[in-house]
Amino acid sequence: MFDNLDAVEKNYEELTKKISDPEVISNQNEWRKMMKEQSDLEPIVQKYREYKNVQKELEEAKEMLNDKELKELAEEEMLAAKEKLPVLEEELKMLLIPKDPDDEKNVICEIRAGAGGDEAALFAGTLFRMYSMYCDRKHWKLEVLNENPTELGGYKEISFMIKGKGAYSRLKFESGVHRVQRVPETEASGRIHTSTATVAVLPEVEDVDVEINPADIRMEVFRASGAGGQHVNKTSSAVRLIHIPTGMVAECQTERSQVQNRDYAMKLLRSRLYEKEKAERDSELENQRRSQIGNADRSEKIRTYNYPQGRITDHRIGVSIYQMDNFLNGDLDEMIDNLIAADTAEKLKGNEE
Repeated sequence: MFDNLDAVEKNYEELTKKISDPEVISNQNEWRKMMKEQSDLEPIVQKYREYKNVQKELEEAKEMLNDKELKELAEEEMLAAKEKLPVLEEELKMLLIPKDPDDEKNVICEIRAGAGGDEAALFAGTLFRMYSMYCDRKHWKLEVLNENPTELGGYKEISFMIKGKGAYSRLKFESGVHRVQRVPETEASGRIHTSTATVAVLPEVEDVDVEINPADIRMEVFRASGAGGQHVNKTSSAVRLIHIPTGMVAECQTERSQVQNRDYAMKLLRSRLYEKEKAERDSELENQRRSQIGNADRSEKIRTYNYPQGRITDHRIGVSIYQMDNFLNGDLDEMIDNLIAADTAEKLKGNEE
């Protein structure tokens, strides 16, 4: 597993020299790219050097065994080195797990009410509030891009951007179908209903990530509407963008300015196209191992919120948490940490095979 680390170390040393070269620095885009690559390699190289030093100490201690005066010291050093090596090996394995290049990106999240009518829309609102409160805990910024509210206070659909360090790395496992089992406020007989909402978590992408031909975009403008379809603006500031080749549609109507709404709609469209291209690449790479945790199939039922039992169960990893109120108030870290741990274990298993 560590066979290629000498080449990685050499590449790191070459990058370290290049980022100090005035000629490279003059090309800011290239320099930033090299800086990021060097920064990504640094923890691996440092850990590998530590690993090699301990291996060297072990070999030197073995040679000292022949010296009667140094034998006791050599045995102590050998024992210490043998204890360190497995720990360093595990740390190196963790560092060598391929990183998701999108992990540090901001997030565009979409929540759509599924089966269950008004109750599904209310549940979509519950999920939006949950993610909003999680953002508050993380000191992330949340901006609503588009919303289709209902008269009862729920959402047929809502899309929003989350800006913050590592947002995608924490939230990417939320994609999928969320199911709720509870007695709706509108239910007089007290029967438990089952409803669903679909969550899609997309990384925010830049122009360089996805190239869109302006000729492929058709823009429509309309008046922003509120709950029940009421028009809340007298001017046509809301924007709908249609990507003609794929038929994808992105809307934004939350800003007063048509220009701002167009910019946000373009961000949403670009992220959807990026996800589509990424999914197509993954499906073509038949031999590539894909993590069961990270597939984020939107049609997959990933989690159940059972109100009568006060239980949240994630079906991908079989973990249940019995703290419904805390969870819905944004205390998601325990579940997210479990998902990340399971995903990491799956990737480690794949590397070893």
